[in-house]
Amino acid sequence: MDEIKAILFDLGETLLTFGKLSTTRLILQGARSSHDFLRQQGQPVGSFAGYFLRYLVRLRLRYFLAEFRGKDFDSLALLQEVGRKEGIDLSRTEWEEVIWRWYEPLSVLAQIEPGLHETLAHLTESGLKLGIVSNTFVNRASLDRQLADLGLLDFFPMRLYSYELAMRKPDPRLFHIAAERIGEAPQNILFVGDRIDLDARPALDCGMAAAVKDAHTNRRRATPPGAHRIRHLAELPALIEQINTSATQLMST
Repeated sequence: MDEIKAILFDLGETLLTFGKLSTTRLILQGARSSHDFLRQQGQPVGSFAGYFLRYLVRLRLRYFLAEFRGKDFDSLALLQEVGRKEGIDLSRTEWEEVIWRWYEPLSVLAQIEPGLHETLAHLTESGLKLGIVSNTFVNRASLDRQLADLGLLDFFPMRLYSYELAMRKPDPRLFHIAAERIGEAPQNILFVGDRIDLDARPALDCGMAAAVKDAHTNRRRATPPGAHRIRHLAELPALIEQINTSATQLMST
């Protein structure tokens, strides 16, 4: 392994922790909030029950198709497509508010580690490039808004969301695109995520270093050979120093 010059992070259960969720309740809350917003804008949304069912059926169908095809969809584009057929006329900013209303109930549940800002600041001040690579159908406008609200957005100038491409993790092409966008060779990148199958193994296969963060998604699952295990992101500075020291020693022999 070469010297680490960049770190790529997964988003959910890595940078942001949600835990196990009741998705039905969250979807219902989001639908109610978005419906209220559209009514306030004087849009022809009809009853809440009809609105909820129309959009829920389409979101569920696109989600299952995405799982089958291995390609995520843009939730904002879907809402715009359905809404315009029903006569809803909004600006781009207003549409982004609609999709935020759907996502907001989930966003408020996100937690970050104590001291995360200090950890990320230490990493960037050490000269490391930081980026995000996430499988998601949530639109960039909502994800970036959440990161900004949490004071994290400026740490990650490179953010790659799978719905923007015709692929998702563990597709190796996504890892290589991420490496190109952050401007470092795979062997100079550490990928940090919570999933063994979607994060650690494909990162290792692409020549990156990998760190698995403890989460409910990998409980009782063995860490792949060659990957590192961490409990907290605060352990990353010491881990990177360890990797880089070993790389320097190997180069000098």
